[in-house]
Amino acid sequence: MKAKFNRELVKKYDRPGPRYTSYPPATEFTEEVGAQDYVSKLTESNERKTPLSLYFHIPFCEQRCLYCGCNVIISHRKGIEVPYLERVYREIELVSRYIDPTRKVEQLHWGGGTPNYLDEEQIRQFFAKIREHFTFSDDAEISVELDPRFARKEQLRVLKEVGFNRVSLGVQDLDPKVQEAVNRIHPLPVIRRVMEDLRETGFQSVNIDLIYGLPYQSKESFERTVEQVIELNPDRLAVYSFAYVPWIKPHQKLIPQDALPSAEEKLSILNMVIDRFQEAGYVYIGMDHFAKPEDELAVAQRQSKLWRNFQGYTTRKGVELLGFGATSIGMLHDGYFQNYKTLREYNVAVDEGRIPIFRGYLLDEDDLIRREVIMDIMCNLGVSFDRIEREFGIDFATYFERELEELSSLEEDGLIKVESGRISILPVGRLLIRNVAMVFDAHLRKKKEVRFSRTV
Repeated sequence: MKAKFNRELVKKYDRPGPRYTSYPPATEFTEEVGAQDYVSKLTESNERKTPLSLYFHIPFCEQRCLYCGCNVIISHRKGIEVPYLERVYREIELVSRYIDPTRKVEQLHWGGGTPNYLDEEQIRQFFAKIREHFTFSDDAEISVELDPRFARKEQLRVLKEVGFNRVSLGVQDLDPKVQEAVNRIHPLPVIRRVMEDLRETGFQSVNIDLIYGLPYQSKESFERTVEQVIELNPDRLAVYSFAYVPWIKPHQKLIPQDALPSAEEKLSILNMVIDRFQEAGYVYIGMDHFAKPEDELAVAQRQSKLWRNFQGYTTRKGVELLGFGATSIGMLHDGYFQNYKTLREYNVAVDEGRIPIFRGYLLDEDDLIRREVIMDIMCNLGVSFDRIEREFGIDFATYFERELEELSSLEEDGLIKVESGRISILPVGRLLIRNVAMVFDAHLRKKKEVRFSRTV
């Protein structure tokens, strides 16, 4: 089922809303939930014997990309990462003592920042430390984010050697003028070389990240980038809308605001992106993501097994996520836990022998029910009343009477279809899936002011 772009409906429903990498979203986290709660929930998770997913945040970058909204530390001086890595190793020791060692890791991801800021020996040492404390399943997905400007062939060989099998490349745009405006210059031959090296080295899957809405972009210029990326033949694509928030990220003030594409131009770019990638054979997964039909993301969606966590879409529903490093977030069955955001606070906690959790959220039964509904809508393009009723012992139509009434206007606009005990997302609703999910968000309903990115 291909997504269909309807400009008028996109305009009508374009409003702030959560991205639902979790439900409730991180805006509901509170400092009343801390490290002791984390330990308690880790202990409970051992009783469930669920598999694990691990996330490690490596915040260092050699250069500042002006569009960036991540928590990063800019430094050309190598060596600054060494004490940080030592503290992450210590955090691994602090947390793993509460984990049943028979539980298998099915997913691992290094994010940032720029994980390939690390040299080959540091990569080996880091992964060896992880393997000291965790056991991996034979078919584990082990992925890393790379800045192609600094991706050396020997580095790629070492990543593959230690166990990585998936890579995400931050490309963003291939237009030289756009690259210069956002301080991220990597000509097409550089990207092509890295892609060739990745294929030659034997990585199973390569994702390319793009961003639309950057300065000096137009539909025509970005279409050239899209065509070049299609020729590169990645397995997956993520195409994000640029969030211009200089009041939150002051470095974005260096971007010439008058060079940003208009809202109308951004819609034209989005329309083109969806059309071109679908024409090229990619499946529109939703929420900025595309994948080849045979890719695990597309297969999981067809089988209604797709899920979301703080890294985005995942094929492994039911795994519990542990986050390591500053700012990282863990996602257990009924609890979310975030580490300190600043390096100073993170360092102090670890140096004192404390698990560096500073806030989190404990889910109640209503949260669990609504999360299941929202994730099915976001990931699997609909929700079966019967499945939710069997899992939670409720009558769906009674429990969500108010929400079903509110869905009627979305059904009239052709976004969804409600029939035979199922809510189904229609092709024109694929782009507005967050708006459908928001109807079931009890926390959002209570808010007087909504401070999220826009849904389109």
